[in-house]
Amino acid sequence: MLNGANKKEFDLNRHTARLLMDEPFFASVSRRIDKRASYAIPTAGVTVNPNSAQFEMLYNPDFFERLNDDERRDVLKHEFYHIVFLHVTDRMQEGVNRKLWNIATDLAINSHLKHLPEGGLIPGEPGPFEHLPKGKSAEWYLQNMPDFNEGSNGQGGDSKGQDGQSDSNRESEGKDPSDGDSQPSGGIPDTLDDHDGWGNCSQEVKDMARERIKDIVRKSAEEAAKSSWGTVSASCREEIMRSLVSKVDWKKVLRYFVKTSQRADKVSSIKRINRRYPYVHSGRKTNRLARVAISIDQSGSVSNEMLEKFFAELNKLSEIAEFTVIPFDTRVDESLVYTWRRGENKTWERVLCGGTCFNAPTNYVNERNFDGHIILTDMGAPKPKKSKCQRMWMTTEYWANHAPFNTKEKVVAVD
Repeated sequence: MLNGANKKEFDLNRHTARLLMDEPFFASVSRRIDKRASYAIPTAGVTVNPNSAQFEMLYNPDFFERLNDDERRDVLKHEFYHIVFLHVTDRMQEGVNRKLWNIATDLAINSHLKHLPEGGLIPGEPGPFEHLPKGKSAEWYLQNMPDFNEGSNGQGGDSKGQDGQSDSNRESEGKDPSDGDSQPSGGIPDTLDDHDGWGNCSQEVKDMARERIKDIVRKSAEEAAKSSWGTVSASCREEIMRSLVSKVDWKKVLRYFVKTSQRADKVSSIKRINRRYPYVHSGRKTNRLARVAISIDQSGSVSNEMLEKFFAELNKLSEIAEFTVIPFDTRVDESLVYTWRRGENKTWERVLCGGTCFNAPTNYVNERNFDGHIILTDMGAPKPKKSKCQRMWMTTEYWANHAPFNTKEKVVAVD
């Protein structure tokens, strides 16, 4: 498409790899996000395609043409941050002023960007947000937003939109200045980019998009860990990794794990007719039994509250399974191991107090015929050897995000 006489339209896709050469994390995210030129928005924006549940970045070629490379890079990073931090799908709560939420998300992101083009809202710099510190969450900025008085835009004169047009010009072109992110008479400033595409899809599509972006972010974080995170700050890395931890009902996960650990114990029975060889061979009787090992970290860093919550749920689960409880610190004292029989109620207790070694309970379980292994711990020890049965870790939310080792096994936070 030609824009003007003989001028070619700016193609962002041709420049993205070069712009993000020193940003491995964002380069990895970028490869997995579709980018489409659109003159329907004045600058740039991200959205979820309601048909494919894929994230898309829309950009105005004329806007990008006017920017220098540093500004283009920061606009790209700005849009990717919106996606990574789930602003597009599910962070905004019901009843929140949408325009203020748009500003709050931009303030949180722009705290970490140094080369935004004019119009970027940045905390701590001259303007309506100069009294706000940098590096806070979108939720924090929303709670500490300045009061915007009716009839004042804080700058004087006409309210200008992202493309530099006044509200009167927008009205003459048929666009209501109160729509989207354009500045209302109450004086709420415009955001640099377009947020109109946020949330304009069904909850089912949002859920699919959320899981897809988590997979994208997980793969990008793994790539960055092997090379470099580029300019992604330590606080942003922490928030990114925290976003990858699913908010699940740990009690349901625990119950599901126990049920899926059950196996079929088959024994011969003359009372049951063999379907293949009736009255020739004995039938086979199947009992669904689960032999699940529960290893409980006895180190002092595992709180009494966590032990109490965990035991309360195990009392309920004892209705469907029998457990072998294995207290451990740097060792397993076999005299302290006991069987929690079906239907029994137990109270929590601390019987050891030392360091932590996960190989100790893993060895104990591997040497016996267990179907599943659950370890309640604060994750404060090196990665153990492989388990011969499926293994799951239960820990606090903090340690679920700060585990000293990586594992593909399920890690569930006990809230």
